[in-house]
Amino acid sequence: MSVGVVVFPGSNCDRDVRWALEGCLGVPTRFLWHEESDLSGLDAVVIPGGFSYGDYLRCGAIARFAPVLAAVQSFARGGGPVLGICNGFQVLTELGLLPGALTRNAKLHFLCEPTALQVLPGQCRWLQGYGAGETITLPIAHGEGRYQCDPNQLQELEQNGQIVLRYGQNPNGSMADVAGLTNAAGNVLGLMPHPERACDPVTGGIDGRRLLETVLG
Repeated sequence: MSVGVVVFPGSNCDRDVRWALEGCLGVPTRFLWHEESDLSGLDAVVIPGGFSYGDYLRCGAIARFAPVLAAVQSFARGGGPVLGICNGFQVLTELGLLPGALTRNAKLHFLCEPTALQVLPGQCRWLQGYGAGETITLPIAHGEGRYQCDPNQLQELEQNGQIVLRYGQNPNGSMADVAGLTNAAGNVLGLMPHPERACDPVTGGIDGRRLLETVLG
C-alpha cells in the first residue's frame, strides 16, 4: 500500500497528511510535486489543504491546470480512491470531479475550530468505517468553505446519497449543511474538515483515523 500526496506551491498540510499516514497508520507515502504526472505504484491519492498557488483568482482555480491533476483525474475515473481535504476539496470541484463550488464563509471570517459532523457513508469508500448517522468531531480551518451549487443539482446530490458529511451546527453557511461530498461511484471524497488532524488522541482526537484506515486497510 502506498499513497500519493499532491504538493502545490502553497500547500501547507502535506506534511500533516504524511504524518497521519506514516506516523499513525504505518502507510508509506510519496509526495507528488505539481509538475509530476507519474502515479505508478500508488493505491490512493490525497490532495491536502493549504493555499495552492496562493489561492489567486479563487481557491483551486489555478491548481486544476497542474500536470499532476490530469493524472489524478484519470486515476479517479479509473476507480482509484482520491481524497481532497479543505483546499483539496476546492480543487476537486474546480477539476470537475465533484460538483458545485466552495465560496467565502457566510460571515467572511476564517474559521479554525473543532466541528461536529454527521456521517452518512452511503457508497463512499472512504467512510465505510463509520456508522450511518454517527456523529464525529473534526477540526476545520478555512475562509472559503461555504458549499454552493444549483438547487436542482443539490436535489440530485440528496437523491443519490452523495452528501456524506453534514455540519451539526453549520459554521460557514454551506447549502444543506454540506461538509463533504462523494462522487456517484463513491471513490472520490472531498471534505472541508481535516481528518489528518484527528488521528492521535494527544493532538486532536481520533475521529479522523477511521477515514484513512478504511480505504487503506
